[in-house]
Amino acid sequence: MKKLAVLALAALLVVAFTVPASALENTFGGYWRTRMFQQRNFDGDNNDSRENVMVDTRTRLYYTAKLNDNLKFVNKFEFDTNYGSAAGFGRVGTDAVAIEIKNSYADFNVGPVNFLVGAQGFTLARGFISDEDGIGIKAIFKVNDGLYLPFIWQKMYDGNDPGVGEDRTRGDIDMYIFTPVIYLSKDIKINPYYVFVHSQDGFAFSTVAPAYAATSFNNINAHVFGLDFDGKFGAASMWFTGIMQTGSSQATGAAASAGLAPGTEIDLAGYLLALGGKFDLGKADIHGQAFLATGDKAVNPLADKEAGAFLTTNSTYYYWAEILGRGIFDQQDPVGSTGFRVSNILAANLGAKFMPMDKLSITADLWWAKLDEENAFNEDELGIEADVVVSYKLVEGLTLDVVGAWLFAGDAVSADGKNDKDPYEFGTRLSLSF
Repeated sequence: MKKLAVLALAALLVVAFTVPASALENTFGGYWRTRMFQQRNFDGDNNDSRENVMVDTRTRLYYTAKLNDNLKFVNKFEFDTNYGSAAGFGRVGTDAVAIEIKNSYADFNVGPVNFLVGAQGFTLARGFISDEDGIGIKAIFKVNDGLYLPFIWQKMYDGNDPGVGEDRTRGDIDMYIFTPVIYLSKDIKINPYYVFVHSQDGFAFSTVAPAYAATSFNNINAHVFGLDFDGKFGAASMWFTGIMQTGSSQATGAAASAGLAPGTEIDLAGYLLALGGKFDLGKADIHGQAFLATGDKAVNPLADKEAGAFLTTNSTYYYWAEILGRGIFDQQDPVGSTGFRVSNILAANLGAKFMPMDKLSITADLWWAKLDEENAFNEDELGIEADVVVSYKLVEGLTLDVVGAWLFAGDAVSADGKNDKDPYEFGTRLSLSF
């Protein structure tokens, strides 16, 4: 794969620099960051098993070839490494092959329909369902400036690659999405969506609620209904997301411990509600949000043949608090929190942002969070978290963020039901984009 990535990048660069300028329009862009940070007491105990001190870097390079007004070829490459790591280019010599092809797709118009075919970004429900690169097809029908009708197919997993015949279709995970975007005005948008997740034998929810950590869900037919609302009303803006999961699956693993026969049908009944807003004061703002993602009982959660927790996948990314929600330093979760794959959690936030000068901003946030259902130790308090982010523009285009966060942890932040130490983190991030 590494050799293939190098060859693909080389081929694209050859095309970019050898095709006559009159034949196509080349656009380059990118993003770069370097982070230095440490995370302490993330196990909530005294054994120091979750201590983390590191420096890492990420580079993203974008190349788009515009062949004409109706056809573009879009690519995104990524280079990641931890300083000193052999996995990337972080050791002496810095000559390891570490190229990732994040995006490579054709973007073209056929009449009023815009098609995107290939490896691309898939974002839905602010990340509560998906905010990750994947491979598939989007067909976006523009009815008018106020109505768009996207139909999306994402191949999440091919379970028997490189199988043949009937085996070639078993174990697959497919996600089908219809997500109309409706602009009631330039300041009010409504986005309902329907998602159908199907898998004959594959594990459709590869990352699930903590209550089902020992469970493999297969033979799934999941129906997900949701709605996003975004509105701006003068200096105030607000948003809302509601998601309901229905349908069925079969479960193994934890289901057997509940006395269920193999292949027993499990009903899906999880849901999520989220609400947020901001009030703009010019050189400052006040903002807040709250969300509830349902959970399930810790002991034999599937004994009632129902999965009541909000299920997530490896495509789910919703960043919130710096520690509990994997904010800027998204390296690990403290014990007890589901991080950016929110499930079995109730959280609320109130914060403010101040801009005392053009190059400087200070953001302070206070979070409170608890589990929706108690864990195996009959604990549900995650605690109160205080976050501060100071951002300063060193030069035009280059920003320095200084981050500090402390979690006044409850006893749910522990591997034994009794928290002994509060998690905290601090660090810096230097970043640029072009």
